[in-house]
Amino acid sequence: MGWGYRKSMKFGPFRLNLSRSGVGHSVGGRGFRVTKTADGRRTLTVNLPGGFHWRKTLSGGSKR
Repeated sequence: MGWGYRKSMKFGPFRLNLSRSGVGHSVGGRGFRVTKTADGRRTLTVNLPGGFHWRKTLSGGSKR
């Protein structure tokens, strides 16, 4: 297992995610969030009470 790095900075409903693979960002609150990852994937996440969530990939990123 190798070393990794991940840092997240929050500015209101906007979050900037820094990792070894690049920079991603997301916007939304606790119940609803849209994310663009460092590799270009876009996902929609809906969180429900009790720890349940629904996640859908809206568009794919680059294949490595």
